[in-house]
Amino acid sequence: MTNFDEIINRYGTNSAKWDGMAQGMDRDMIALSVADMDLRAPQAIIEKIDQMALHGIYGYTELFPKYYEATRHWLKKAYDWEIPTDWIVFCPRIVQAVSLIIQQFTAVGDRILMHTPAYQPIANSITVNNRELVESQLRLENGRYEIDFVDMEEQMKKGVKMVILVSPHNPVGRVWSIEELTRIVKLCEQYDAWIVSDDIHADFVYGNNQHTIIATISEQAAARSFVCTSPAKTFNLASLEIANIVIPNPVLREQFRRTLLQSGIHNPTFFAVPATEIAYTACDQWLMELRTYIVDNIEFTKAFLAQHMPELNVIEPEGTYLLWMDCRAVSPHDEALRQWLIDDAKVNVSFGASFGAVGEGFIRLNVATPRALLQEALHRMSMTYPL
Repeated sequence: MTNFDEIINRYGTNSAKWDGMAQGMDRDMIALSVADMDLRAPQAIIEKIDQMALHGIYGYTELFPKYYEATRHWLKKAYDWEIPTDWIVFCPRIVQAVSLIIQQFTAVGDRILMHTPAYQPIANSITVNNRELVESQLRLENGRYEIDFVDMEEQMKKGVKMVILVSPHNPVGRVWSIEELTRIVKLCEQYDAWIVSDDIHADFVYGNNQHTIIATISEQAAARSFVCTSPAKTFNLASLEIANIVIPNPVLREQFRRTLLQSGIHNPTFFAVPATEIAYTACDQWLMELRTYIVDNIEFTKAFLAQHMPELNVIEPEGTYLLWMDCRAVSPHDEALRQWLIDDAKVNVSFGASFGAVGEGFIRLNVATPRALLQEALHRMSMTYPL
């Protein structure tokens, strides 16, 4: 059994989550913010990286058949998606891939749709490339977010060249059903829009929910889809930088490969490929234990809030290791929530307005952390709770 209860000091590791927080805040803060895990990667990966490090020569690396075989194996095992090797295109990061896809397959000023609240690095990749971000707001109904297909179609009627889908959704935790994905595909067919699907959280799905890759809906869906996968979230490998961009359409695929070359992207980092190969072939037991631990952390958090801060409403997560919480009973404004959580409780979270204006009054908590650290953070929140 893996010891996920171990609290590991991440200060001094150039951690965006912890060292970044310490730059502008007290070091006694607890970080439940950035979406990486405060849990060790699988031991098999650690040992492989140690072995590679001890080799002592960190020269240029290349993608050989083992990488493609491991990725194909994972996609088949995890999502029952059997694909040819040729469909897989390496790119260091999903956000990087999305930005390059936007540059290649849309023009300056084109409208690109996302469902909001939205993961901002992806949303920012639209605006930083001088395209227009079209927000189709999700509807919160009976504690569950739903796609407003009437609004989505109205937006697409006005001209949308691309739909960027976050699946499962970050931050609200929805796992899109086959019916919802089918409706998205039909709209994209009707209005001739590309589909870019960020599936980085796909390995964290709970209950009776099931992750479906949108390109498997139909041949038509596959022909217009870019599916972005990665071991980064699943195995806590974000800084190793490897993503698998699966593009069924050969014309789109070759255009994307050319875009990568034009951007100077062609070699993976030294540790990325061996870590990916081990993750996809030798870490199933670790992942099963991790999912159980995260589900227990979710249930612990919900129970704690119900007892000590019942006015807060946790949106039931269907996927991801992130909890989206409605804190509007405390205040509908992020400024007041920051006063409570950062200044008083000394707990850093992701505040809702960072996911778009529709998110204000909400917070996102990362529960992929040791239980004792999570418990201490929740305790601090309750002791300073303004209601």
